[in-house]
Amino acid sequence: TLDEIKLWNKIREGDVTSLKKIHSLYFYQMCLYTHKKISDNQTVENIVSDCFIRIWENRKNIQIKTSFRSYLFRVLQNRIYDYYREKKEEIILYQEVPDVEERYNFDEQYRYVKLYKAISKLPEKQKQVLELAVFESLSYNEIAQKLNISKNTVKTQISRAYKFLKERLEPRDFYFFIPMLKNCN
Repeated sequence: TLDEIKLWNKIREGDVTSLKKIHSLYFYQMCLYTHKKISDNQTVENIVSDCFIRIWENRKNIQIKTSFRSYLFRVLQNRIYDYYREKKEEIILYQEVPDVEERYNFDEQYRYVKLYKAISKLPEKQKQVLELAVFESLSYNEIAQKLNISKNTVKTQISRAYKFLKERLEPRDFYFFIPMLKNCN
């Protein structure tokens, strides 16, 4: 939105008040999203806060090509991946290596790999629409505008992609994907 663009421009110039406004707009929403993936409240708040710190520290070098919200959630997703990557290294360093079944249940990264492989097999249009919805956090209307198609076409493509993935993924991997898809209405 125009307000977000104005706030972002002020943040780039070093305006802390604008950062606080963006923080108050998105902090709770980002915590809810992160809490779906990490159950520890303190860790969730640390990860979300770290996103805002990283944005502030790198504000002069950041070029946002989508909406600020999309960029913010992409930073958050990357930070969550980092958390699990670090967590995995901790487990390997400080504990016995778990057997394959335990590691599979714990390692969310493995599920992401399976999900990405399944997504790569989608027909091109479904893949494009799904990626815009899930990975760029665009709404159906934003996707329709960006691709110059109707909102109903977007809904149809999402529905078909959803069905395709449900047929190809194991239930626990598919249900891991659901929270990401729910953010795109």
